[in-house]
Amino acid sequence: MKQKNITLIVAAAIAAMTAGTAAASGFQLLEQNASGLGNAYAGSAAVAEDASTIYFNPAGMTQLKQREFSLGGAAIKPSFKFTNNGSNVAPATNSGNGGDAGDWAVLPNAYLSWGVTKDIYLGLGLGAPFGLKTEYDDDWVGRYQATLFDIKTYNLNPSIAWRVNDKVSLGFGLNYQRMEATYERYAAVVNSATRSTKVSLDADGDAWGWNIGALFNVSPSTKVGISYRSEIEHELEGDLTSNNQLVAPNAAASADVTLPQTFILSTTQKLNNQWEMMGDISWTGWSSIQKIDIKRTGTTVQSLDAEFRDTWRVALGANYQMNSSWKLRGGVAWDQSPVRGASTRLVSLPDNDRVWLSAGAQWKASEASRLDFGLSYLIIGDTEIDNNQLAAGRGRVTGTYEGSVFIVGAQYSQAF
Repeated sequence: MKQKNITLIVAAAIAAMTAGTAAASGFQLLEQNASGLGNAYAGSAAVAEDASTIYFNPAGMTQLKQREFSLGGAAIKPSFKFTNNGSNVAPATNSGNGGDAGDWAVLPNAYLSWGVTKDIYLGLGLGAPFGLKTEYDDDWVGRYQATLFDIKTYNLNPSIAWRVNDKVSLGFGLNYQRMEATYERYAAVVNSATRSTKVSLDADGDAWGWNIGALFNVSPSTKVGISYRSEIEHELEGDLTSNNQLVAPNAAASADVTLPQTFILSTTQKLNNQWEMMGDISWTGWSSIQKIDIKRTGTTVQSLDAEFRDTWRVALGANYQMNSSWKLRGGVAWDQSPVRGASTRLVSLPDNDRVWLSAGAQWKASEASRLDFGLSYLIIGDTEIDNNQLAAGRGRVTGTYEGSVFIVGAQYSQAF
């Protein structure tokens, strides 16, 4: 493939970036490739079978051919349906349940790996590692806490890998990340005159982070990978606007968000020529987000009290090489939520622990090209909320969410 075609593919991937909708716990997006989706991302830091290893463990580039690229995407459909159980939004009249707060979103990604020498590889990754969108009907019972919460991230990840010897490879990457946030709600319920005032925050910012990884070829059939991604501190700036200038005049606004650090330990084990097993344990430092202060001209006008905790994720997967062209995948995972309980659960993030059930397949079209397909169904189950903001005039939302997430992904990988 000519280099100009690769440039066009990368440019198209950037243009295609859209809002992500949280699929992993919190608002993390694991869907950075489709080849791992079918295994519930078990073995993510050790698999290193295509250029998407740049995100999960850049050291894995040393296992690839001299030049490879991967281009893919995932369609994500979360569902969050609220049932009211005694919410209080006085003096406003209680209304609807908000409809389904989740909707379809598309999450593209692209990667390019280049072997400069036999032992040095350079790479570039494009993705969206964090994202969230919840949107309710304007007349729902929790409208004074949120009607829309939308977070987008765009991540550019140049990387380098070094094959130390046949057993050990090391990798390092920089992350330039852009974050955009939109938050809408109705004004605090102080009296009947203010309850139809809608307030909107639009803010964005750019920040830098870094990631490292190591890959160990323990034996011809066993690999172990470790990787770490740093916190990224975003200082968002934008505007706070409303449809009632007498109640809430337009003004400059800001908010600071520190996206969490992550650590992954993975292994893959070939049992024979047909079967391969993989495992994954990961940790996410969600405690970096305790509250988000929204400031207008330097003064805090609202705090989103998340009080997140650090979380763990465990995944197990298996591959079955059916023949020279087809590989079948499967996986399960348990994903812990950073939300501590009903009282700190936000209507903008009705998150809970979830179980992943995943399946997928790979078709090897030729020695140099592969197509991967994957799908996952995430079981969230019933989630209790009792978020009391009566003292701030934003009501008390009490009830239950019924939640689930469906994900389908595809990816094309090419060596050249």
